[in-house]
Amino acid sequence: MRTRSCRRSQAGRRSARDRNQAGRAAIRGGTRQKLAEGGWHDGRVTMSLDFSVIPAAERQAEIARVCDALEDADRAGRYPQLTVERPWSVHNPILEGEFSSPGAIRWYLERELGRLAAAGARIAVSPGRPAIDLHDPALGQAVDETSSDLRRKKLFLFGPERMALSIDRLRHYTGTPAESFQRYVLLTNYSWHVEEFRAAFPDCTGPDSGDRQMPAWHHGLPGRAGLTMVNIGVGPSNAKTITDHLAVLRPDLVLMIGHCGGLRNHQEIGDLVLATAFMRDDRVLDDVLPLSVPVVSNYTLNALILDEVTARGLRSRLGIVFTTANRNWELNLGTVSERLRQSRAIAVDMESATVAANGFRYRIPTATLLAVSDKPLHASPKLSGDAQAFYAASRRQHVEIAIAVAEKARKMYPAGLPTADIRSTDEPLLGLTEPDPAPRAATLDREEPTTG
Repeated sequence: MRTRSCRRSQAGRRSARDRNQAGRAAIRGGTRQKLAEGGWHDGRVTMSLDFSVIPAAERQAEIARVCDALEDADRAGRYPQLTVERPWSVHNPILEGEFSSPGAIRWYLERELGRLAAAGARIAVSPGRPAIDLHDPALGQAVDETSSDLRRKKLFLFGPERMALSIDRLRHYTGTPAESFQRYVLLTNYSWHVEEFRAAFPDCTGPDSGDRQMPAWHHGLPGRAGLTMVNIGVGPSNAKTITDHLAVLRPDLVLMIGHCGGLRNHQEIGDLVLATAFMRDDRVLDDVLPLSVPVVSNYTLNALILDEVTARGLRSRLGIVFTTANRNWELNLGTVSERLRQSRAIAVDMESATVAANGFRYRIPTATLLAVSDKPLHASPKLSGDAQAFYAASRRQHVEIAIAVAEKARKMYPAGLPTADIRSTDEPLLGLTEPDPAPRAATLDREEPTTG
């Protein structure tokens, strides 16, 4: 009886396997039929490329043609539509996405589409919808992120209307075009840091006028592999504003450098603080990211920073940073002291948690490196004379560390820092990175859960 039962079980497994294989074949067959009927796009294809038959030596040139076609459609007043077919995907073999100003993220599209091409994807470009004017009343609904359908797999994290709005806002706030932004972004709230950045890169380009709210400076390299520094000003509202719009450009990293109030007795003025996680008291993202969601710095980026700080022999401490919207928090110490104690915070600032939280929301690796400028709990408040002396002594090495870390990230992770820790269940296809950036072999029977 056991032998007969075992045979029945084996037959049942073979039958189930055959049904699964037949189901996958039916899906692929239906997909092929849909492609043959022109149903995977709007019927007005500019170009369609099957990279499973294109030699590896020709891929880069063909991807460049795809990006050229996207930019041509954009110049014609359309939202260019990109369609990607992945024959190896069972659940989401075809994904579509629209873009605005694809030239602003060309480096990103070339990299991400190159990965898909190496796996044998089929990629098509069509003109897409007519672009709407930014004064159109329909824009409000189109950019409303609360209306996103989490059940629908996306190609790109943002819709074209949101891209268009953010790209315009970036020019407004920073005084520079989106095309000038580099893949590695440094945020600060001190003009002294900007001065050191400009001294390090005398050829960098800056804002079109001196009255921009968040002026940006760019050290450009081919493939947008250079550095950008933005002086975001003070406070969590500014930090949210710039990262909301910066996110559409998909930077490889965002590093916040600034000053903080030290909370531990053994900290000295000028000591560095490397944030491992954050206590969010900034309040600007509570409605879209609950306080119960943990927000931490990118591990790989933090490791690069710690290596650089250690190599320079500088005093530093790792720990929790408490970010507040109240610049004069020490005047209300009775209301915050218990939270500072319970959180084990080692420093207080006004931007870091906001940058990290928005980086988490938009899948951008972030980290924070602060310098202790005062110690309000230990009779060292921030006073004018002391502050000026501190700024003069610390600003150069602070910027040098940030530049060195960004350059290490560029050399060690040209395909982007690992981001598995900030993926979501509704993760879009473009932008997935692995610790080993080498493309995996595509098969019909294996599915990567996060890219399905």
